[in-house]
Amino acid sequence: MNRHHRPAERVVEIHDLTVAYGRRPVLWNIDADLPAGQLIAIIGPNGAGKSTLLKAMLGLVPLASGYVRFWGQPFRAVRQRVAYVPQRESVDWDFPATVADVVLMGRYAQRSWWLRPSAADRQLVDRCLEQLGLSELRDRQIGQLSGGQQQRAFLARALAQQADLYLMDEPFAGVDAATEARTLALLESLRDAGQTVVVVHHDLHTAARYFDWVLLLNLRLVAAGPVAQVLTPDLLAQTYGGGLDLLHQAGSILADDLLPTRDPTHGNLD
Repeated sequence: MNRHHRPAERVVEIHDLTVAYGRRPVLWNIDADLPAGQLIAIIGPNGAGKSTLLKAMLGLVPLASGYVRFWGQPFRAVRQRVAYVPQRESVDWDFPATVADVVLMGRYAQRSWWLRPSAADRQLVDRCLEQLGLSELRDRQIGQLSGGQQQRAFLARALAQQADLYLMDEPFAGVDAATEARTLALLESLRDAGQTVVVVHHDLHTAARYFDWVLLLNLRLVAAGPVAQVLTPDLLAQTYGGGLDLLHQAGSILADDLLPTRDPTHGNLD
């Protein structure tokens, strides 16, 4: 858990962001600043636009209005500092690449694509494979892996990029408990090393326990801020529509004595 107090440097500025598919808005007038050195969860119901927000930040879908700035600059100016882990369902797992090939792709953002990987690149890939428990699978084609192993391969690719900001779309979806625990430990280690991690997430319990900052989203931004200030029954009701099961879950989270120990100014734990 994050115990370090850091200045509230702004890594991402999202201003008046609207995205529409055809004439149907899927995100509407989003304004948010994302602070540096935090684990940040984007939470909301299915269809809320969570994945679309990540893609809009990266320029993967067109904006109807607004802009996104990273360290005060457009994404294209700082793209080598940003790593993206897409949803597993969006990847072509029949692509003829081994696990090691996939992880090595994380080095392409740091060097010209036509240059051969250096010895240092390959050593870094080996370390990332070992950190994610994939060393023995390095020569296996990615389509032959289990869902959790595939997810770890793409996390290793992001790790090999050595980015300052990580954007991850549902990294816990369809993985086993061991992979979830390993992934959470990795995210904490990145945060503790000073990187910023933004995760599309759905589980309120792990969000309350492990994350520092939350965006509640349902087409519009409901709230954004430190976990203790945002994961409240009232704001969750506004986000999800006030279902009784959800409110019961929110009350259970707040009763776990996790949130009261979190510093509401910095999003850290005492």
